[in-house]
This record gives sequence, structure tokens and C-alpha cells, in this order.
Amino acid sequence: MAAFSSRSCLQYLLHLAQDNLDFRLPEIKALLALRGKPFRPCENFREKSPFWCLDGLSEEDVRSIMARSVCAKSAFELWGHGQTHSELRTSLLNFPSDIMSPFMHKDSTYRINVYTFNKTLLFTDRIKRIDALEYLPFEGTVSLKNPQHIFCLLEDYGTDPNNIPEHPIYIYFGRWIADGQRDLIRSHSVKNRHFIGNTSMDAGLSFIMANHARVKQDDLVFDPFVGTGSLLVACSHFGAYVCGTDIDYNTIHGKGRSSRKNQKWRGPDENIRANLRQYGTQKMYVDVMVSDASKPVWRDAALFDAIITDPPYGIREATRRTGSHKDIAKPAEGVLLHSFEESHVPVSQAYHLSDIFTDLLNFSAHHLVMGGRLVYWLPVYRPEYCEEMVPLHPCLQLISNCEQTLSSHTSRRLITMEKIKEPEEFDCLAHLSDPRFSAYQGHNAFREKYFCGLNKKSTKENNKSDVSGD
Repeated sequence: MAAFSSRSCLQYLLHLAQDNLDFRLPEIKALLALRGKPFRPCENFREKSPFWCLDGLSEEDVRSIMARSVCAKSAFELWGHGQTHSELRTSLLNFPSDIMSPFMHKDSTYRINVYTFNKTLLFTDRIKRIDALEYLPFEGTVSLKNPQHIFCLLEDYGTDPNNIPEHPIYIYFGRWIADGQRDLIRSHSVKNRHFIGNTSMDAGLSFIMANHARVKQDDLVFDPFVGTGSLLVACSHFGAYVCGTDIDYNTIHGKGRSSRKNQKWRGPDENIRANLRQYGTQKMYVDVMVSDASKPVWRDAALFDAIITDPPYGIREATRRTGSHKDIAKPAEGVLLHSFEESHVPVSQAYHLSDIFTDLLNFSAHHLVMGGRLVYWLPVYRPEYCEEMVPLHPCLQLISNCEQTLSSHTSRRLITMEKIKEPEEFDCLAHLSDPRFSAYQGHNAFREKYFCGLNKKSTKENNKSDVSGD
């Protein structure tokens, strides 16, 4: 009973990667939610810190998080911590011995690692750190190559590389539990992907999006702007069945010009299915089809556990939808009409970003299961951005809003929303009647603002070069 009581108050330490800082907290919260656990940080929690101490978890919870997280590097059962080595010693000596003993008995093998954040220690200094832990009752044998248990001393020297303190600002010691899935960023890199396009999503961000959406085993996930299927690859890795649509026939069927350097045309087997086959998840592939995201093609039912997508911004891929020649204004009287004026053959029309987001939110409200999540990218012009610009819907609750900076004047926000109620008759028109749900018309000018900013930047650079030339 005492052992249970001791284990029930254990704390765990997460060591997080220092990239995509905005995305880390929503990812960890989403993965905890899959376990039915809240996010309970210890006191003095700092979101931008590389070390997070969490309460209220079991070792199984931590292993579950690390089996999916691409934002976390490693996790430890925290045995002691403090601002100085003296405080660390006091903390370790007060740690319950009944929890320590199974990992320190004479028949065990172990290794102690020393990790420093924002500072490099000499090998001799690392050995001194380990020797200074002699007060710990290790009775086993040291094994550097294949130990049964791994322990780690972690020293935090802050996040400012230009102002590194002489001594650490905080020190931790704990038993290693598991590593995160950072290797997925390398193993699924689009550089080695069988089928890619101009806008194929970065592997790391694809897995982050899948985690924000809480994609799990046997879910059905949909991408309405599927492109070359990078998001489907990530979701299928977590055991979800995947499907998607795209308006581009050549992309869906893997035809046309290749996006690879030194390759003019796509090969005969360059398609989304081949991408999933490359990673051994072809059995999770439902299908993709050529379809216009602005047109209703699905039966009116809650079909998808998650909708994850990267809509086109009009920069590298056009924002367009299908129409007909009947939608085009007729020429003035006396002007010769083309013979195909009344043709039913679709033609490409402009698809404004505000309309894309309105349609996407309405589609998600109707086709997500209750509690299902929508995760999508929203491009913004940074000088004008405010939170009110994020499109809303009465059936969808905003969960997180994370920024990825693209340039000094543009960025994109990863928006995560969760379905909280079934749509009613007038919910699809809420953005017209209620200012809280208004579609941000400024998104429609994103392309012009993007290139305007580039032109300003290039002009400044040219002026600088002219000045230096003089």
C-alpha cells in the first residue's frame, strides 16, 4: 500500500525539442486527452522551456505520449530536482527508497548520462558530475553498451545562447522512460518520398497535425485538399483509414510534370497509394478522387473522425473551383459567340480564401462525428493579424491556434477545432448574420500582400547593395 501511495505522487519530466515551440503544448494536451488525462504541469511551469514537469500521470501514460510525440525528445521518471546540486542532493535523498530499489539492486546493470541544454561540457566535467552522485545507493554494475536501466542528469542553462550562465539555472535527475518519435521526421522526409508535389507538407508538421487532431487506430480521416497525400501518410502511420479529394486531376492520378529536380515527367507509379505503400500502410488507404471542395458530393452524415488539410493559398498552387460557361457573363450583342457557350464542361473559376474557409467549416460541422477535430492551415498577413480573423462556426470550438512564421510579413496559423454540436438549419449562414462568425475577407488579398511584401523586401535589399556599391 505504501508503494502504491509513493507511485501515485510521482512526477515525470519531458524534454522537448526547441523547434515549433507553439505546437508543443497542443500536441501534448491532445495526446493526454487520448488517455483521458488532463495536462497538469508542476509549479513554475514555463511553456517555452525545454523541460516540463508533469503531475498526475502513470508510466503507461508517459509511454503512450512518447510513442506518438514528435515535439518531445525524451521522458523521465523524476527522482530529484533543484536550482543547485546541493538542492538536487537533498531532493534525491528524500525520494522514496522503495521506488529506487528495484532499479539499483546488485543484479542490475545501469548507465548514467549527462545532458546539458544550451551549454557543452567537457568529458572530464561530465565524469565529475557522475562521480558527485556517489551518495545514491547504486549496487548494480555499470554497463555503457546495454544497460537494463538508464538514468540522466539534466542541466538547464536557459534559452539565450548569447548569455549562457556559468552555473545551471535548474538541474534534474531521473530514470529514462522512453524517447519520442523525432526519427519520423527523418524517415518520412519528403526528400525521400516516392510521390511529391510543389506543396507537399513537411513530415514533422504532418505528424504534429495528426496528433493535434487526436488521430487514432481505426479512425476515418479525410483531407479535402489532399495534394500528394502527405497528411494521409502521417495519419495512416497512427492506424487511421485515410481518404481525400482534390480538384487537380493530374495530381490525383500522378500525371503531368514532376516536381523533382532533374525529372521532367512523373513516372507510371507516382501516386498517393504508392506513398503509403512506401511506408507499409497501404492497407489503411481508402481512396482519393477528383472533386471540388466547394461542391457537395458526400451524403449528409457524420462520416469522419478527423478532417486534416492544407488549403491552397494561391502562392504556389492556385485557389480555384469548378463552374460552367453559363456562369460567365454573355458578351455584348453583336459579338460572335463561341460554339461551346452552352457547354456543360467545367471551367476553372476563382475560389476566394474566405469562401474556402467558410465551406471548410460548414463541411466539417456536417461531416465530423461529435468530438471529431478539424485541423487546417490559415495564411495570414502578420501586420494586420488579430485573433478575430480566425474563422469561427457555431458547431466548432476553437482548441488551439499556433503560428509558423513564413517571412517577416507572413505566417500561417495551424487551427484546431472540435465539433461540439450538430448543425441546425441556419448554422451554415451564421457567418452572414453574426459578426463573431464572419469570414475574414482580408484573407482574399493574401496573395497580393504576400508578393507586395516580397517586392518591398527585394527593393530594400537592392537599395542596400546600391549604397554599399557606392
